[in-house]
Amino acid sequence: MGGKPLLAMNILACPIKTMEASIFRDVIRGGLSKIEEAGALLVGGHSVEDTELKYGLSITGVVHPDRVLLNSGARAGDRLLLTKPLGTGILSTAIKGNLAGSEVEEQISEIMATLNRLPAEAINSARDRDHQVHACTDVTGFGLLGHLHEMTAASGVSARIYIDHIPLIPGCLEFVAMGIIPEGAYTNRKFYSQWLTNKSQGDDTMEMVLADPQTSGGLLIAAPPEAAQVILDKMKMLGYPLACADIGEIVGGKKGLIELI
Repeated sequence: MGGKPLLAMNILACPIKTMEASIFRDVIRGGLSKIEEAGALLVGGHSVEDTELKYGLSITGVVHPDRVLLNSGARAGDRLLLTKPLGTGILSTAIKGNLAGSEVEEQISEIMATLNRLPAEAINSARDRDHQVHACTDVTGFGLLGHLHEMTAASGVSARIYIDHIPLIPGCLEFVAMGIIPEGAYTNRKFYSQWLTNKSQGDDTMEMVLADPQTSGGLLIAAPPEAAQVILDKMKMLGYPLACADIGEIVGGKKGLIELI
């Protein structure tokens, strides 16, 4: 949303009867490394006993009122940028089922641990050069399909997505074909399919990928073509390590609709 994180507090639920205390320390160390990478300070936190391991952060930051980025400002003619490849939910399910090895686990862990800091810097760089960035959201539990629908519905527009342009984590399509799909993807697809039109030539495999719930997904950015190119160029210059792409465009029409081509 254009904000800069300043302070962070840990929130940790510990199953102390079933896990070693060293695991909790490792979790906090991992969180601290990301806090430091984001340029913020850890100032404390809270922990409770629970039957399931849970971890999160409460963040305090600042943003100028004129620089807040919402998901409700997309305009017809905007390009749509996606800054991380899709497939973390599918591949996590494959790992849980012992169908994917350590190489896949390392790959998706790296993707999930990559902050959205550099894409945010690229957005700010474009805005500092007087380019307009109309809307932005992150892609998480509702999948690309759900978060794009929210953006288009809030903005009163529709979207056109080019299937071949969407960056994917290698292997996720093969696991979908095998039926290795998280429950959340079925739920997302069932709910958001009422706003979806699929004009692509392939099967509906990609629909399931678009509905796949992402953990720590990338940003979905709506910006005019020139601004979108500036953002992509800046991310490349900053050495952004993940696949990202211009995946489609905002168009007029009934709000909230998504067309796959």
